[in-house]
Amino acid sequence: MFPWNVFPFMKGMKQNMNPQEVDSYVQDMMKKMFPGGFESMMNANSTMGGAPPQQTPHQSSEQNGSVPAHVFESFEDVYVRFELKDEGLMKKVKIYHTSNQAIIENIPSDGDRQVMTLPCLVKKKGASAHFRDGILEVKIPKSTDMQFTEIDVSDRY
Repeated sequence: MFPWNVFPFMKGMKQNMNPQEVDSYVQDMMKKMFPGGFESMMNANSTMGGAPPQQTPHQSSEQNGSVPAHVFESFEDVYVRFELKDEGLMKKVKIYHTSNQAIIENIPSDGDRQVMTLPCLVKKKGASAHFRDGILEVKIPKSTDMQFTEIDVSDRY
């Protein structure tokens, strides 16, 4: 238990405290801090002044006719997931990647090309793709190349 009695300003304060007054004070302060109540805390858009949610660069939009893809990373791999409604599309889809981009071609129609920036650098080899339950998942191992180059800091200015 904390020794509250060592503080001189706290001696008579406990006797004069009313729990209902403390509760009403806390509720009043919470209403001032969160004007919409606790419901506004659950809705992130209202705390930002009703701003529309910004799309991260790791998610593509469906506005331009492309397939919505979700890009995320784990400790060792980068994953690109997107939904294919028709398993027949698997025969014509082509997937490429560079050290920092994933490229999906021929989805949803022939000649379409979708380029996604990956959250980190990836290796050239070792990528794999799996199709299950209408979702194509591409797994690309991260590049762990940590080459350091020392920069000489001399006494000359």
